[in-house]
Order: sequence, then structure tokens, then C-alpha cells
Amino acid sequence: MAGALLPGIGPLEDVLTIIGLLYAGKVIISVVWGTITGLRAHVWSRLWKKNLVEKYGGKWAVVTGSTDGIGKEYAKQLAKEGMNIILLSRTMDKLQKVAAEIAEESGVQTEVVQIDFSYGRRIYEIVGSHLGDKEIGILVNNVGVMLPYPMDFAYVNDKDIWGHVNVNVATIPAMTKLVLPQMMTRGKGAIINIASIAGSGPIPLMGIYAATKAFVDYFSQALEWECRGTGITVQTVNPGYVSTNMTSMSELIHRPSLLIPVAKTFVSHALSTLGYASRTCGYWIHGLQAHFLENFVTTWMFKYSMYLFNSLIIKSMKKNQEDDDSDQS
Repeated sequence: MAGALLPGIGPLEDVLTIIGLLYAGKVIISVVWGTITGLRAHVWSRLWKKNLVEKYGGKWAVVTGSTDGIGKEYAKQLAKEGMNIILLSRTMDKLQKVAAEIAEESGVQTEVVQIDFSYGRRIYEIVGSHLGDKEIGILVNNVGVMLPYPMDFAYVNDKDIWGHVNVNVATIPAMTKLVLPQMMTRGKGAIINIASIAGSGPIPLMGIYAATKAFVDYFSQALEWECRGTGITVQTVNPGYVSTNMTSMSELIHRPSLLIPVAKTFVSHALSTLGYASRTCGYWIHGLQAHFLENFVTTWMFKYSMYLFNSLIIKSMKKNQEDDDSDQS
């Protein structure tokens, strides 16, 4: 019977051929669909920019972790779109400095809330009181922590463990819960959850970070589905390496390049995708990296390659430390 389906070859070869054709078809469809969605997110979005205040209602945007890197740039670029900004971070001097920069550059209103998200549940009543009855148009859940360097989990201290839980995980649903009800009432709003391409799979030596970012990705995707038809946009952003303080542990992942954009470049790309892509890497090259990982790299290959890469970062850090010690002697 198999031979009748594909004359000239045996039953086993027939089955293998069919499997091969199905796999090739899957790859072709994936590439075509990825190309279409990529063009819509990164090309079409720049040709047809949205008025964020008009589309998402509310004149205020809330940005967590807003004094450095990606969070700071989201705050500054949303301000340039005409949104008033509420900055949440733990260092008052930095908050006031960023607020002054935004006020000078964009002329919008700013408010600062000094808060340490590592304190967990007790802080959200304070945050809620600061938000008050302001109409929040956009929430950017950006705040996050990472290990100071790759390491075996056996040597991760309790502070870092609970920092990852309270900052990387708990903030997303907790901050969302503070603003989502009023967005539902208005039928407008946007929630941007910053996850990471690291959440694509298990990463040895940075396992706790990757796991927390996988949580953000899955929670955000589920929330996006729940909010369909309500007028509320939920976007998951999965960046690759971006040159910020968080990646300053090693020049391998910190030196700006085409693959490693600075925060300003990254956010310029990522913010333009809002309303065009519910799940994105934000930056087009990171999108290509993610597409390759999802379609051509097995879990074992991912774990092995990331273990080697993180081991290389450790060696690079040790060499730099030895060089510094040598210079000081």
C-alpha cells in the first residue's frame, strides 16, 4: 500500500520520505509566517505609527525599574509620545535625575516613587496609594535582577534567590493587578511585560534567571489571550543581550554591536511594535536569533551551548580580574 503511494521505493523509505516532507513543510510555513509577522512588527509599524495616548487612553504611563537601561529608555520615549510618567525604582537620587531629564526633554509631568521590589508583597499597597485614581494608559513591567555572574546554583545565596522571586516574578502579576481593573473599566490600556530570550529554555549557570523569565513569558501570553476583545493590549517582549548595567559583567555581552544594541536603540525598535505584535523580541536581530532557536535548536543543544557560553563568561571575568590585579601590583 505504501509502495502504491510513492511508487519505486519501499515501505520504510516511503514513511521516512513522508516524514521528511512534513517536516520540510513545517519549516517552510514557519519561515514564511515568521517573515510576515517580522515585517509587520518591524517595518509596517514604523511606517504607520500609533498615537499612544489616543489609542490606550489615560495620560499616564507607569514604568518599573526606570532609572537605568531599558526601563529608563521606555520612560523617556513614552514621554516623547506625550505621556506623563510615573517612575518606580529604589534609588531616589537616580529617580529625581531621570525625572528632571524627562521634564526638560519632553515637558510632561513626572512623579517618582521610591520602592524596593525585593521587599515583596508589603510594598504594593504603597505603590497603589501613589497611583491613586490616575488613569494609567500604559504599564511597563520592566524591573528585574540577574545574578552578578554565572554560577552553579549550589552557590547562589538566599538574597539572590528571593530577589529573583520577588523582583522578576511577583512584580508582574502584582503590578498588573493594580492597573488592570481601571483599564478594563475604560476599555483601553496597554501592559508591556519585559521577559527575555533567556526564557526560551533552561540555561545552566543562570538557571534561576532563565526560569523567572519563562514565567513572565507564559503569564504574559495567557493574560494577552484573556484580554482579547477588551480593548487592552498585552505585549510580551523577549530581548536578547542589550548593553545595559545588567550585562556589564562581561564585554562579551556588554560591548555594543549589531547583535547587542544600546538601550535607546532597543527601545526605539521595541516600542514601535506595540499594537503590532503581542509577543516580540523587540529588536529585529534578536527576533532572528529567537526564530533560529525555536526552530532549529534542540533543548539539549541549547543547554550545552549556553553552558559553554556562560563558562566562557566566567573565564573572561577571571582573566579581567587577574589583569586588574596585575596592573595594581
